[in-house]
Amino acid sequence: MKKILLTGGGTAGHVTPNIALLPDLKAEGYDIHYIGSYEGMEKKLITAQGIHYDGIATGKFRRYLSAKNLTDPFRVIKGFQQAKKLIRDYKPDVVFSKGGFVAVPVVLAAGHYHIPVIIHESDMTPGLANKICMRTAKKICCNFPETVKLLPADKAVLTGTPIRRELLNGSRDAGFAFTGLSDDKPILLMMGGSTGSRAVNAGLRSALPQLLKEFHVIHLCGKGNLDSTLAQPSYIQYEYISDELKDLFAISDIVLSRAGANAICELLALKKPNILVPLPAAVSRGDQILNAHSFERQGFSLVIEEEQLTNATLLDAVHNLYENREQFINAMHNSGQQDPIATIIGLIEEAATK
Repeated sequence: MKKILLTGGGTAGHVTPNIALLPDLKAEGYDIHYIGSYEGMEKKLITAQGIHYDGIATGKFRRYLSAKNLTDPFRVIKGFQQAKKLIRDYKPDVVFSKGGFVAVPVVLAAGHYHIPVIIHESDMTPGLANKICMRTAKKICCNFPETVKLLPADKAVLTGTPIRRELLNGSRDAGFAFTGLSDDKPILLMMGGSTGSRAVNAGLRSALPQLLKEFHVIHLCGKGNLDSTLAQPSYIQYEYISDELKDLFAISDIVLSRAGANAICELLALKKPNILVPLPAAVSRGDQILNAHSFERQGFSLVIEEEQLTNATLLDAVHNLYENREQFINAMHNSGQQDPIATIIGLIEEAATK
């Protein structure tokens, strides 16, 4: 039986693409193991899938001054030794890494034993962990044409991000039944992540009186961000949605979202015209800004910088997007990233065979 070792952790974005690959890997006959941190969020997500999980010591690589910079290198060294033992015992044919600091010792340990490694970079510019792993990798998957130019030419592959296939199988009937909405007006879906986005929540709610004249609005506002004073039939709020998200996508005509790589790749796969409000550079490394403007250049999205988010800019963008939605849908249909899972599975098969 073929064996594959998956790794990645620290955030959901470093885990959910691995989960999206599981059904196809199982169908191809792979025995699957996962290495993550001792108690990171990846442990719960992966063990829930019935996959064998091993935890190792991890240390974060920081570009800024921190007292932990003195101790974390020793955790990385310990994790490297632990990963070497696990890999020596398991003997995988191939390693697939979704990145994050937990993946570094695993990828380096795989390189020590000359096991082929494929890594995936979600954002426009590679993060520090993936930069460290690149020399070891046989192939580097990415989401943006611009990223290909930043990677070794013989390793870069434009794949897109694997997304759960069930998201493609939403039911409009189930979506309308769940929300209580009807199809008498188009539907705007706003997504702010599991914790929500204070700025985008406020911007959307400020524009509600005008928006609700023409649209139903479904608002995924994040934990603790419900506002009962705004309750009305055309405005549906949820803190967080999991299983029913596919059905909400199915009934939504346009989407307002942050610009995290996984989220926007889901929108691309679902061919949903969208407005992106990226996290500002002041509170991030600027990756969402780069992600959003790449999608804008490719004709997939409209972008509003958070500093420019007002009633006027939001309403103008919503009207523009909806009126020209077919243009955005056609651009997404013509994207080269039509089946990331099949492309990545192909790379894995090639590496494992060799």
